[in-house]
Amino acid sequence: WGCANCRVVLSNPSGTFTSPCYPNDYPNSQACMWTLRAPAGYIIQITFNDFDIEEAPNCIYDSLSLDNGESQTKFCGATAKGLSFNSSANEMHVSFSSDFSIQKKGFNASYIRVAVSLRNQKVILPQMLDTYQVSLAKSVSIPELRAFTLCFEATKIGKEDNEWTAFSYSDASFTQLLSFGKTKNGYFLSISGSKCLLNSVLPVKDKEDIFTESFEQLCIVWNNSLGYVGVHFKRNYGAVSCDSTISKVIPGNGKLLLGSNQNEIASLKGDIYNFRLWNFAMNSKILFNLSCNVKGNVVDWQNDFWNIPTLALKAESNLSCGSYLIPLPAAELTNCADLGTLCQATVNSPSTTPPTVTTNMPVTNRTNKQRNDGIIYRIFIEIQNILHHPEVKVQSKVAEWLNSTFQNWNYTVYVVNISFHLSTGEDKIKVRRSIVNDQRLVILALLVYNATNNPDLEGRTIQQKLLRNNESLDEGLRLHRVNVRRLGICHDDEDPKGYKWPAIQPSVYNAPCPGKPGFYASRTCHHDPANTSLAYWGPPDISNCSSEANEVANQILNLTGDGQTLNSANITSIVEQVKRIVNKEENIDITLGSTLMNIFSNILTSPDRDLLESSSEALKTIDELAFKIDLHSTSHVNITTRNLALGVSSVSPETNEISNFSIGLPSNNESYFQMDFESGQMDPLASVILPPNLLENLSEEDSVLVKRAQFTFFNKTGLFQDVGTKKGTLVSYVMACSIGNITIQDLKDPVRIKIKHTRTQAVPHPICAFWDLNKNEGSGFWNTSGCVAHKDSDASETICLCNHLTHFGILMDLQGTASQLDSKNTKVLTFITNIGCGISAIFSAATLLTYVAFEKLRRDYPSKILMNLSTALLFLNLLFLLDGWITSFHVDGLCTAIAALLHFFLLATFTWMGLEAIHMYIALVKVFNTYIRRYILKFCIIGWGLPALVVSIVLASRNQNEVYGKESYGKEQGDEFCWIKDPVIFYVTCAGYFGLMFFLNVAMFIVVMVQICGRNGKRSSRTLREEVLRNLRSKINGNRTIFPF
Repeated sequence: WGCANCRVVLSNPSGTFTSPCYPNDYPNSQACMWTLRAPAGYIIQITFNDFDIEEAPNCIYDSLSLDNGESQTKFCGATAKGLSFNSSANEMHVSFSSDFSIQKKGFNASYIRVAVSLRNQKVILPQMLDTYQVSLAKSVSIPELRAFTLCFEATKIGKEDNEWTAFSYSDASFTQLLSFGKTKNGYFLSISGSKCLLNSVLPVKDKEDIFTESFEQLCIVWNNSLGYVGVHFKRNYGAVSCDSTISKVIPGNGKLLLGSNQNEIASLKGDIYNFRLWNFAMNSKILFNLSCNVKGNVVDWQNDFWNIPTLALKAESNLSCGSYLIPLPAAELTNCADLGTLCQATVNSPSTTPPTVTTNMPVTNRTNKQRNDGIIYRIFIEIQNILHHPEVKVQSKVAEWLNSTFQNWNYTVYVVNISFHLSTGEDKIKVRRSIVNDQRLVILALLVYNATNNPDLEGRTIQQKLLRNNESLDEGLRLHRVNVRRLGICHDDEDPKGYKWPAIQPSVYNAPCPGKPGFYASRTCHHDPANTSLAYWGPPDISNCSSEANEVANQILNLTGDGQTLNSANITSIVEQVKRIVNKEENIDITLGSTLMNIFSNILTSPDRDLLESSSEALKTIDELAFKIDLHSTSHVNITTRNLALGVSSVSPETNEISNFSIGLPSNNESYFQMDFESGQMDPLASVILPPNLLENLSEEDSVLVKRAQFTFFNKTGLFQDVGTKKGTLVSYVMACSIGNITIQDLKDPVRIKIKHTRTQAVPHPICAFWDLNKNEGSGFWNTSGCVAHKDSDASETICLCNHLTHFGILMDLQGTASQLDSKNTKVLTFITNIGCGISAIFSAATLLTYVAFEKLRRDYPSKILMNLSTALLFLNLLFLLDGWITSFHVDGLCTAIAALLHFFLLATFTWMGLEAIHMYIALVKVFNTYIRRYILKFCIIGWGLPALVVSIVLASRNQNEVYGKESYGKEQGDEFCWIKDPVIFYVTCAGYFGLMFFLNVAMFIVVMVQICGRNGKRSSRTLREEVLRNLRSKINGNRTIFPF
């Protein structure tokens, strides 16, 4: 079955995946596995939007298994539909298997990456004490409180007017020390047995609560010396006197729960977020300006402060203090050659990156040293499950055994990051309906050794310790294999400049952002899979450190978005702001780079006249942006927008090999353009082929600077306006290429650039040129020096050969020096044309309606011919007036249809003018013996059938996209119009057709005038003067027949 690849790694920030062939029935004998991964510091939340799998007891036939890192759960039937699950670490596995019979629709699941920080998660309050508890972590103790400030956000589901408690703090005997909630008497705050009603500041309304379905922040302040309670809610501050709390002290070391700790009163039915506690009383001014960055000095909304079950956590994207998630590229596992057969999932052992983190072991002889202060060992253990104990039980027993093995040892060690994998004797798992006879479990763990005052610990010593303790394993479990390796460390580093990375064991290190308190960059220290005694730094992730630039860039992007009108001054200001962002940043990540490129893309939609003033600075800024794109984590960067595309490729410092580049239209609708740095594309819009000896003659200084190649593609060419020299007219897209920050010229072998024309047309003498920014007083102009057009160029594209490649070399082709109307004259002519067409349409419609309304007028042949001519003219003018508006929708099929109809009605108008001339000839010349059966029917067949035949032949002879499509008119090519693209077809079917009808009308006019003059000459009683004037009037009136337009 080729429906889908069902063995993939999903590492995007969010997405969806489905069972094979969904929504159709899944195939037989499937064994699929989706591995969902996120960077360290994130968890994964998965939701089943649709779920329909064959149902059976214990799901013994078809099933879906979900491994969240803590436990593995199996589903079938429709049980999982609508449910959400969170991973315990940064990886989750979803397995799906089907047997040889009975298929169902399968499932559709969506997933999202969520930062582990509670800032991106809310807590669902438990409604029963025996479900779960959301409590303060054991490592956090609350001191005695003589004053406090407490803030949290909450929601409430439903409008029931019931009693509830939002949080409760009690001692070991469950005596209430501090709580907030609602009773029949109103909202209350309980402090050491004294209950203070808050009705004056939080009034009770009938069937209304202070909390709704949207989060609202509530802050409560108390001070025992004054005995008052201050409440800050919805930007209002009020105080309540509570004398009974004067001199009261809230004892410390109690237990804080979110929700109620009593059965008599329920928890708030809703969610709580950003719960913070301070041991002092804030005034109203501080509360009004309280921000997310102010951390609670007693309790804060961070993972370290809370013990929250996975079931109670739910990620939200619109939380008030949430953080932005950075996307990562997706990767694929090995494909199954034939999805119709049983796919086999392989777990190689030992794994270099454990896919699941299932247990955090208790400390064994642990000191307060951090993990990166000790020596780390990778432990690989394989255990045989002889009695086929449930997997959850095996994991629990093995975790207890590891803990007890290293207790009371001579070495100070502790175990962390244990992960479990099912395996067969070959370290592989095969998903089949039958039970695996020799079931084994692979355990991967890290052992941390505090070697400060202890002797060296060899891996062999740890291995022998585990083997000697084999007997203490649970009955039915047998130790099969043990392997221990010591992991290396990453040495201290300072890259990029300003970021300090200390020497650590393989792990993730968070470094503070320079000059930006509260924000952190991250970098992973990896161990070498081939030699675990070695370790190396991965690329740093500094995206959070540039958030200020991201915020400014996003604000600018909103100012330039769809529907925004920008004049020349606006564009100049925006370019200056973007230039400041680019100059300030030393490295620009792909997120910021994409935002800035979208800004320039939006600017390019403006009229060319408004771009002229800032075009030079815009081009320099785009080039500087390309030079600063961060390539630490990848060898290629692609950024595509509607009017602009950027590709950056790293250059190998050893070989100085540079990738070629091509860009074309995408095979799907996922992006605006598709880039290729290697093999090239079949029919690209533009491509650059660099000679192998491009970098041979560089100086040592320039060789050091060559680290990247930048390619920029311009779909809109408004930034390239050659006002001064006017060497020609730009008829192609624009392609730019630069190597590092150096100038390359006088090449032995030329650079080969192939660029498509913006419309298919014959270019008799194409000229290749590059945009020289140093000339024309810094405004730039088209310079043809060193570039020639290749003889293989054709009507659709031009191939240029250039012997130089400057820092900002734009290479393109030009069409002659034919003059075009400027924007002002184009606008005037467009205005006049639209008025003329509108008037013509009105009078054509009036003529048609007049003849339809009065039957006597349409009885003869001339009136019927005139009605057909008016119909053709009416639709011709209407389609012409609507063409520009329809073009703005950018729908290719609709544009082709409008262009074909416009062509048809134009030809129909010409044809009916010709038929009117023929009828005049028959009526005035062939007066007698000229009866023709079904006269008007035959005229209609010719008048409407002949144009339809011509248009049909045109559509059948060529690809419709080559014949009809969008055309740009005017010097600035600002007005787009759906019309004939091929000039040959235009001249043959329009100009030629018109010429034929024109000469037919001329011939008919001459014959008719000769006939009339001949009749008048036979008998005339008029004077010579009267005869001359009469003949002159006849000729003037007859000109309308010769020139219908």
